[in-house]
Amino acid sequence: MSAPSPLAPEQPSRAGRERRRTSLQTNSWDAEYGKDVWRLRELGIKHGRLARITFEDIPQPWLKALAKRWARWRLATGLGVVSVSSGTRAIAHFGQFLADVAPSVQGLADLDRDLLERYLAHLHARFSGTVKHRMLIGQLDLFFTTIRQHGWDDSLPSTVMFFSEDFPKEAIRQPRALSETVMAQLENPDNLAKWNNAAYELITLILMGCGLRITDTVRLPTDCIVYDGEGAPYLRYLNRKMKREALVPIDADLAEAITAQRRRVHERWPGGEPVLFPRVTDNDDGRESVGDGVYRKALHSWLKRCDVRDEHGQPVRVVPHSFRHTLGTRLINRDVPQEVVRRILDHDSHVMTAHYARLSDTTIRRHWEASRKVNIKGETVTLDPDGPLAEAAWAKQRVGRATQALPNGFCGLPVQQSCPHANACLSCPMFITTSESLPEHRQHRQQVVQIITAAEARGQQRLIEMNQQVLGNLDQIITSLEDDQDDEAST
Repeated sequence: MSAPSPLAPEQPSRAGRERRRTSLQTNSWDAEYGKDVWRLRELGIKHGRLARITFEDIPQPWLKALAKRWARWRLATGLGVVSVSSGTRAIAHFGQFLADVAPSVQGLADLDRDLLERYLAHLHARFSGTVKHRMLIGQLDLFFTTIRQHGWDDSLPSTVMFFSEDFPKEAIRQPRALSETVMAQLENPDNLAKWNNAAYELITLILMGCGLRITDTVRLPTDCIVYDGEGAPYLRYLNRKMKREALVPIDADLAEAITAQRRRVHERWPGGEPVLFPRVTDNDDGRESVGDGVYRKALHSWLKRCDVRDEHGQPVRVVPHSFRHTLGTRLINRDVPQEVVRRILDHDSHVMTAHYARLSDTTIRRHWEASRKVNIKGETVTLDPDGPLAEAAWAKQRVGRATQALPNGFCGLPVQQSCPHANACLSCPMFITTSESLPEHRQHRQQVVQIITAAEARGQQRLIEMNQQVLGNLDQIITSLEDDQDDEAST
């Protein structure tokens, strides 16, 4: 075997490349830390839309030094760049407030509760009712908490803290789901074919079908598909917000599209360990993922090419997170249990999933409109869902269910009126029920028959008369609802 040519360059090993990369990143931290603007790329941090973190707007050197230490620690724990940048901006805002109203403050020891209360009043005057209002208080509170936890500065007074009452009441935001009119256009195969980039089309399909965040989607590894014992495919990804791996079920078509993308990537980077969606430029080994900002721009261009419009004919604004809201809302309105939705979206608590469950009223109404309702005479109660009083009728039924719930139906009497029947609901003309309560009606009928039989034995004629009316109404109700069930079974 001939010796290798001395002119041939020696290829560095993978371990050698890793050592060089680690050494460069360590030196970059030493170089960047002292600057007022940190270039994330120099630190080896995947930054997405943000390329830097700046401390230039913090007037006080002592506060800037603590802000840098806090930011470095948060990045080291794997916290997202956007969250770290938000914290830095909150410190900058507090520093500018101190420079304006309390320039004599020379360190943490000079802070007190009175100063924080003045800051709260300042924030309320400028940002009351906005998301930024809560963010500025919350991030500063985390800043003080971290300083105490790690002992960075023991001069911080114990009274310098925020309480739950200091935070503005958070407004209940409705889920920002896309309408079905818009989704029908986005899911149209003709429009999907207008993507001029197969990778971006696949990103869109994953966002629509899996509800991932865009930052987690663009960083998917090539081996992101796993199968269960029955051969069903799942998408495995890293939930960076929760700092854990998660799985979401996918269909065979999406699994096949991901496999095709994996083949394309390995053809382009046969010797590396590329990610599923590599950046096209400055990416020799395919390990750098495409930025989420790049996809956002591509999404905007695609929407313009498809001329997607809303119900009023206006162009729509769609951001990647819109697909997550839409999937959550769709699942809830398709009667998927809330716990299942929580697992699919990998929420940390039911509070987040309940955000989508607010729209479950649509599901309840759909069932209510579809079911046949009968009164005590067995007569069908007609409530036109498209009529002019549809919303008012639905609101009345909701109030009736919530405030006058009965085990075998519900009351159709407006809540503002008093009931003249004193809970004798089966003799009340306002009583309404559906086939869901048939088992209760049958059991109730048996009880009424037993009461009548006992009353006859004791000669209690008045009790017999009262219950005979109830028995007659029950017979009418049961007959009507059973006929309705037979009709449904035959169709």
